[in-house]
Amino acid sequence: MSLVAIVGRPNVGKSTLFNRLVGMRQAIVDETAGVTRDRHYGKCDWCGTVFSVVDTGGYTSNSEDIFEEEIRKQVMIAIEEADVILFLVEVGTGITDFDEEIADILRRSDKPVLLVVNKVDSAEKRFDSYQFYSLGLGDPWDISSANGSGTGDMLDKLVSMLPGTKEEEEDKHAGVPRIAIVGRPNAGKSSITNAFLGEDRNIVTPVAGTTRDSIESYYNKFGHEFVLVDTAGLRKKNKVNEDLEFYSVMRAIRAIEHSDVCILMIDAQHGVEAQDMSIFNLIVKNSKGCVVVVNKWDLIEKGSNTMREFTEAIRRKLAPFSDIPIIFTSAIKKQRILDVLDATAKVYDNYSRRIPTSTLNDVMLEEIDNYPPPSVKGKYIKIKYVTQLPTPCPSFAFFCNLPQYIGDSYKRYLENKLRSHFDFTGCPLRIFMRQK
Repeated sequence: MSLVAIVGRPNVGKSTLFNRLVGMRQAIVDETAGVTRDRHYGKCDWCGTVFSVVDTGGYTSNSEDIFEEEIRKQVMIAIEEADVILFLVEVGTGITDFDEEIADILRRSDKPVLLVVNKVDSAEKRFDSYQFYSLGLGDPWDISSANGSGTGDMLDKLVSMLPGTKEEEEDKHAGVPRIAIVGRPNAGKSSITNAFLGEDRNIVTPVAGTTRDSIESYYNKFGHEFVLVDTAGLRKKNKVNEDLEFYSVMRAIRAIEHSDVCILMIDAQHGVEAQDMSIFNLIVKNSKGCVVVVNKWDLIEKGSNTMREFTEAIRRKLAPFSDIPIIFTSAIKKQRILDVLDATAKVYDNYSRRIPTSTLNDVMLEEIDNYPPPSVKGKYIKIKYVTQLPTPCPSFAFFCNLPQYIGDSYKRYLENKLRSHFDFTGCPLRIFMRQK
């Protein structure tokens, strides 16, 4: 997804415009300059084109604000990351020293810049916007972010400036499963990527947070073909205090959204912690296939039933979605890493499985007859037909007379029967009840 950064000096209306683009009051808006200190992320959908928007703090220099240096650093990172920069100025005050300083930075950045003049809420003020041509950043676009005038034309122009899809890269690996390796910092994600590839592709150190970018690697060995994505470690929001780490976490979440199967790395020395559960819930929420890999297994003292006990403990934590392959490895010693690849390929096959409608009805209608939905308020629920929906992840629609009366417990029964008859190990299933 393309990223658009809104930059400008304090109090020109960046947060007001950000809230208008994302369609909600996400950023605090106040007449006081310098309210926004952190960056805010949101999504904007304009005429079917979806892109990310980041609101930055106001750029200043030599001011009395103790946050000045940090805000300026964040603005510079946002400019570096963005595909298009939306430079906001204010018609009432005209061109200030800060505006000229920011314009100078943007001219040297070689990024597409859209110059937007804010607070143009009357015809007279339109004539005052021509002075901004002197910044050397092309035509100024007049808007009022408070009442929305001019934002439609500005968004049309903005969408035309967004980079298109990288067709060459897509063609190169079209149809190849995307596997995201995710987990907490220092769980061994880069180590296992290097073990898969057989080379030191990614930097590995004992320091948590070494990987900052999401690094893609093409893998084609032992009959398996994947695009492996090594991501930064995901940690709690209140622990993310460094600018680069903020972007690393954002990219790791984006890698999950764009993957087919996620390999969730767990440190055997720590077991399944709250943050591992948060990452697992993120995978399930995005309806992605999942393989759990317990790394650093060589450092654990083992008894006769250690592995079985560990497996049962993990399944209890992951319940109710516990139909997931769990593999114990040591990335450093390359123990069972081929088992991880085999399990990932199997989960991807399950993830992309399509069941014929006739087979589905023959099997599931018989199970429904054996155990029909319980009656509600004296009304009997009849399920007449079932079909698999054409979605990337396994989703099923059950057509019945009273879909609103079917509870979660019966949906779980249907899911369990689907899993018992068809192999969907590692894949979250989605059950929908529809009016027949």
